[in-house]
Amino acid sequence: MVRRGRDFDEDDVRVRANPRGSRPRSRLRPEHEDAADGMVIAVDRGRYTCLIDDDMREVIAMKARELGRKGVVVGDRVSLVGDLRGGPDALARIVRVHPREHVLRRTADDTDPVERVIVANADQLVIVTALADPEPRPRMIDRCLVAALDAGLNPLLCLTKADLADPTPLLSVYEALGVPAVVTRRGGELEQLHAALAGRISVLVGHSGVGKSTLVNALVPDADRAIGHVNDITGRGRHTSTSAVALRLPERGDSDRVSGGWVIDTPGVRSFGLAHVSPDHVVQAFPDLAAVIAECPRGCTHAADAPDCALDDRLDALSVDSPEHPAERAAFAARVDSVRRLLAALADRP
Repeated sequence: MVRRGRDFDEDDVRVRANPRGSRPRSRLRPEHEDAADGMVIAVDRGRYTCLIDDDMREVIAMKARELGRKGVVVGDRVSLVGDLRGGPDALARIVRVHPREHVLRRTADDTDPVERVIVANADQLVIVTALADPEPRPRMIDRCLVAALDAGLNPLLCLTKADLADPTPLLSVYEALGVPAVVTRRGGELEQLHAALAGRISVLVGHSGVGKSTLVNALVPDADRAIGHVNDITGRGRHTSTSAVALRLPERGDSDRVSGGWVIDTPGVRSFGLAHVSPDHVVQAFPDLAAVIAECPRGCTHAADAPDCALDDRLDALSVDSPEHPAERAAFAARVDSVRRLLAALADRP
C-alpha cells in the first residue's frame, strides 16, 4: 500500500553519502611556531638529512604534505617538526622551506626547458678541472662561469693533477677574465684551497674523474667519498658520487678560530646546459669580450658571419698590433669562439 505524504517521517528519508566527504576540509594549517631551523645536507630517495642549527644534530626528515611539489635540495634552509632526536628510528617533517638567496641550476642541454636545481644558498662555485687524465675542457669551464654569474655565485677555478701537466697555458686563458684560481697536485698541500674555501659555502662542479671526491676527502678527513678512475680507452671518468652532499670543513686557526665553512660535493656531469640563461648573461661572463661587444652595431648577433662585428675587428687588431704575442691572440680567439658557440646554442632554443 502506498503511503500518503502526511504519513512520511525522518526514518523514510534516504540520504546518499557525499563521495567527496561529509565535511569540507579546513584550509587552516598549523603555524608550527615551535619548529626548529636547520639546513639540508643530503637528499636520498625522498629522505632528507638535515642539520639542526641549535646543537648541530643530524636528523632524517620527510617533506610535509602541505609543501606539495615544492622541491627541497641540498643547501636549503628549512624548518622541522616531529621527532628531532636523531638516530635511525626517528623521523622529522620539513614544514617550511625558507626563501633561497642563490640557486645554481642547469639543464640537460641548451634546448631543454626543464631546469634542474643543483644546490641552494651556496655563495661560491668551484669549477674543478683536471690538467690531464682526463684532458681539460675549456668550454665546460666557460659554461660554469656563465652559470655562476647567472646564479650570483663567485667563481673559483681549481686545477687538479698539476703533477701531470703544466697549468700555465690554461691559467693564462682565464687570468684576463679576473677569475681566481688555485692549483693542486696529488699529495700536495692544500693551504691555498683551504684559504679560498674558509667561511664560505662552496659547491664543487666538474666532470667525472677530475678529482672532486679526492679533494673532498683531503679537505674533510672523515668524508669517505668514493673515488673512481679514468677509463684508459674513452678518457672519461666513472661516476662515483651519486648525489650531492654538504660537508662541514674543519675549523682552522689557533687564536681567531677561523670558520671552516662548507663544501658541497656533486656528481660528475657530462654536460652543463644553459637553457635558463639569457644571452646577455653569457656575454657578461667574459668582461673583456663584453667591453668589445659594446662597440658592435645595434642588433649584432656576434656570430662568425655577423657583418661589422667588433669581435672580428679586435681579432684583426691583435694580429697586427701584437705579432710578438701570439699566445694573447690565441687566448682571446678561444674565448670568442666559446662565446659564439654558446650564443648559437641558445639561439636554437624553441
